[in-house]
Amino acid sequence: MEKAYVSPQMIILIFCTLLCICESRFTRVRRGIDLSSTYSLISDTRLPGDFIPLNYTLDLRPNLSESTFTGKVRIIVQCNETSDRITLNAHQELHIERSDIKLKRVLEQEDSDELNSTDVRIRRASHTPKKSVFVIYLVDTVKNGTVLDLEIGFNGMIWESAEGLFKGSYLDKNGTKTEFLATMFKPNNARRLFPCFDEPAFKEAFEVSISRPKDYHTLFNTDPFSTEPLDGEPGTVVDHFNLIPGISTFSLGFLMSKLVVVKDETLPEGQEQKVKVYCQPGMEKAFPTLYEKIHNIQKALEGFWGSEYPICNLNIVALPGLTTVKPIDNWGLIVFKENELLQASYFTIAQEMVYQWIGHSTTPEWWNDAHITRAVAGFLAATIAQEYTEEFDEKWPMTVLYSIYYEFSKRYPHSRITGMKQESICSKTELLLRMINYTMGYETFRKAMQNFYEDRRCRTFQSEDIWNALTIQAHRDQVLDKSITVNEIAESWISKDRLPVVTVDRNYDKKEAVVSQKVYLRERPHDVPEQDKMRWFIPLIVVTEDKLDFTETRPRLWMEKSREATLAGLPEASKFIIVNPEEIGPFPVNYDVHNWNLLAEFLQTETGRSSIPIYTKAKLLHDAWNLAYGGHLSFATAFNMTLFMKDEKDHLVWSPVFTMIDHIGRHIDSSEVHNKFETYVRILLTPLYERLGSEAQPSEEHWKENLRSLSKTFLCRAGYRPCIERAQAAFAIWRKAADPDAETPVENQYICPVFKWGTMEEWEFGLERVINFPQNRKQNERTYLLKNLAGCPVQTEKIERLLNITILEENGNFTENDVFLIFSMLTGGSNGYTTLFNFLSNNWDTIKQRFESKTNLWDSLISSSTGIFTTQEGYDMVSALYVKHQGEFGSAEHIIEKSLKNIKEETKWSHENLPVIENWLDEYLKTANTSASKFMG
Repeated sequence: MEKAYVSPQMIILIFCTLLCICESRFTRVRRGIDLSSTYSLISDTRLPGDFIPLNYTLDLRPNLSESTFTGKVRIIVQCNETSDRITLNAHQELHIERSDIKLKRVLEQEDSDELNSTDVRIRRASHTPKKSVFVIYLVDTVKNGTVLDLEIGFNGMIWESAEGLFKGSYLDKNGTKTEFLATMFKPNNARRLFPCFDEPAFKEAFEVSISRPKDYHTLFNTDPFSTEPLDGEPGTVVDHFNLIPGISTFSLGFLMSKLVVVKDETLPEGQEQKVKVYCQPGMEKAFPTLYEKIHNIQKALEGFWGSEYPICNLNIVALPGLTTVKPIDNWGLIVFKENELLQASYFTIAQEMVYQWIGHSTTPEWWNDAHITRAVAGFLAATIAQEYTEEFDEKWPMTVLYSIYYEFSKRYPHSRITGMKQESICSKTELLLRMINYTMGYETFRKAMQNFYEDRRCRTFQSEDIWNALTIQAHRDQVLDKSITVNEIAESWISKDRLPVVTVDRNYDKKEAVVSQKVYLRERPHDVPEQDKMRWFIPLIVVTEDKLDFTETRPRLWMEKSREATLAGLPEASKFIIVNPEEIGPFPVNYDVHNWNLLAEFLQTETGRSSIPIYTKAKLLHDAWNLAYGGHLSFATAFNMTLFMKDEKDHLVWSPVFTMIDHIGRHIDSSEVHNKFETYVRILLTPLYERLGSEAQPSEEHWKENLRSLSKTFLCRAGYRPCIERAQAAFAIWRKAADPDAETPVENQYICPVFKWGTMEEWEFGLERVINFPQNRKQNERTYLLKNLAGCPVQTEKIERLLNITILEENGNFTENDVFLIFSMLTGGSNGYTTLFNFLSNNWDTIKQRFESKTNLWDSLISSSTGIFTTQEGYDMVSALYVKHQGEFGSAEHIIEKSLKNIKEETKWSHENLPVIENWLDEYLKTANTSASKFMG
């Protein structure tokens, strides 16, 4: 009988794994939150679970020059349920011959390190059609508890795209092409390289060997313990790596390259370097502060988790030529794009390092719990970044908050795009963790997460395990009433594609307020199904003017999914209150008009601006504008809240202003109010821009550069004369260039002002550059020019000229994608979509004939030319077109019918709000300095 040697270490691991499997894999926790759609983009078939892996021995032979690989995997599997087949994962393009599969029954010998084995007969083996599933059919049924030794040989192609095992290249400092091999197994791409049980819940031991050319080296999850020549292949060696005690297949990873290690100058002489940064030769001095950041982050994470870094080594790589959108994180190996690591912030590095604890050490049991892993990573990374850097460029949490406020207030969030929904769920969960941290206290939060990690380390978890740990610790520390669980709180926030708006209506005589909650809707009409049934657990944290203490973050009370609650003990009528300061909870707050006016008046004082923190000022401004836009607040009140901005210097407070200008400006673009609004914008932004200066200063903060760029962009579009003059001067140089098509020597922010405010000749020059754009230049530069060429002009003749060339004359230099882009850009302003509408009306027969076989273009044209009007006049125009050509719209019939419904709704909004906006602007402009000397007419 043939015997197979298995090391004592591996035998111990097998039985430890069996114990873990018995404890965690088959003891199911009832789930409190159904997130089955969270990762629905990952199309995967769950394995039946009749066989489970105990450990892997993997031998890989990549061939870099031929872009192929061969390999052999040996998996010790246990029968968990009597079966006559073994089902595992293998990609359709992974080639497996029946003759390369061997299967034996394993019998342990007493007082021996050896295992007896007997052959198990295989009937057949094959891929399951259209699935990454491979089934080995057995002649005889195998009983529950049987341990088998499965060996499979395989081969395949190395991928060009970053999936499974892929190849890339870069030009080194000498201009020589240098290739590399890397893996990207997350979320379920290990099966592209070798047959395996490619589900996150299977956390098993791996013994891995990988061959490589002698002049390359391989970074893996662990360090190699030996290297030897590969028989029969001169110049090739095999690295044998240290055993990995137990990880999911997606945590495996390696990189084969010619990179070199950067010496850690922060370590005392002679101390072993366990953290290593790798880069291409010649770049070693380009990362002067990187090791300091890594060590600070590691120390912070070890303090948070109450546990040392969970693996012996950590390799962080700056890889030129990497094309993945995000860094590749494996256990002990994190691969960044070179340029990203060169400028990596604390946030960027910390976000990837968190996964070493939650993600790789403790792992989500299935992908619908992966959202909480990303949420924890985002929350901890932001916390660490705020601790170590004064300027946190990511502007967290505002960047996360504003995007989900906007998305969840739509009638149809995510536009039914699953990928966007996944991002929103992760962002909302991250903000939920932040809310829990504030309302229950950092120490309670940290202790709970430490308890969770200690309980689930080297195992798998469900999100319910985190909520349970937080509940237990919160009750133990008496920071949460025992009638409430964090599970209930989390469920109320995560399970809905919505957010609440909280309304605070004060009774000034009784010094009380009635607080109510309902679904926050910004997009009209507010007719979301079952919105009256939606409730959240909402913490009511209150700051009062007579006691401006923003450090007290414990709720006065929790709204326990109730429609209303009462806040008592409020100050007198002359003092304001602020609910949900610092955006502790992810929800906007509305007040009665008197409380809003008290806030507006206070912020116009120096004391007020300095005593209210930045996030709270930004929140008040953001909430007022968005509540007004959604019809929950008068625009007069919202405009009052901007009066303090003339003296505001902080960029975070300015952030919502630019969004407001864009949204409101677009909505009133076609009305007579627009010129008054544009004057208001000039008055608002000019002092800010002039205070910042027109040009960047050496070593200035990044936020100043961003704020200057935003204010310059908006002012230029509003006709700020100094900006227009600089833009036209730059354009004049370009027009005199010997070869104007060789490059675009004008700053991007100057392109639009020239096309908008410049002459017809300047616009025609831009048109020629688009038509003559060389094929060997980056085409995204042409796209940018075309976007501005179509979207910026306010002169009808420029837009008509472009439409004539692209549609009526069918100029061959413009593709169908260009025409789609033009239609899209013309929806950005009333001059654009009105001109497009008139162009369609005046040339109906010709255009209809041209687009007869181009349904998508026709549908896009009808949507762009009829769907953006917001006034009664616009409704009448579109309605007349619909009546005149009824029955001729074809595939776009439903589009114009939808346009008419939308315009009717927008007309109602305009009717209700434009008089209020105009009245406020008239009163404001009576006393404001409206000098137009610096602006175009």
